[in-house]
Amino acid sequence: MRLAPRLLIVPMALLFSSPLALAQSATAEPPAATLDIAWPADGAVIPLGQDPERSIGIVVRSNFKLRPAGQCGADPHCGHIHLKIDPDGDTCNLPGRPYNSMNSDFGGDLVKARFGPCPSPVGTHVIGVLLADDHHRPVLVNGKPVTRLVTVTTR
Repeated sequence: MRLAPRLLIVPMALLFSSPLALAQSATAEPPAATLDIAWPADGAVIPLGQDPERSIGIVVRSNFKLRPAGQCGADPHCGHIHLKIDPDGDTCNLPGRPYNSMNSDFGGDLVKARFGPCPSPVGTHVIGVLLADDHHRPVLVNGKPVTRLVTVTTR
C-alpha cells in the first residue's frame, strides 16, 4: 500500500513544475534586435544606377518586421531603416534630411541608396543602415543603436 502514495508524489511534482516552467518561458525576453546588410557585400564594386539619382538597391535583413515609417502601430518588434552614405558626414544626405534614404520607398528589406547627392558619386563609399522605431528613434541593444556598415566602390 505504500507504493500508491509514492506514485502520486511524482505526478504532483510534475504538475507543480510544469506551470512554473511555462510561466518562465512566457516571460522570457524577446531576442535582441538584429540588422545586417545582405547586399552589397563589404568590399564590393558596384555599378551606379542610370537614373538621375544614381541609385542602387540595398538589401537588409532583420529579425524585426520592416515596414515604412509610421506603419508599425503598437508592434514593438517592428521598425524601418534609415540609410546614410558616408555616415561620418552629411554630404550625401538628401537636401533637408538627416539621411539619404529610408525603406519607406518600398517597405520591407529593400532600401534605395541615392548616390546622386554625393559630391562624388563614383568612388569608395561607406553605406550605413540604422534600425529605427515607428517614431524615427534608434532601436537600442545594450544602450547602443542597431547599425551596420559596408564599404563599397561605385563605378
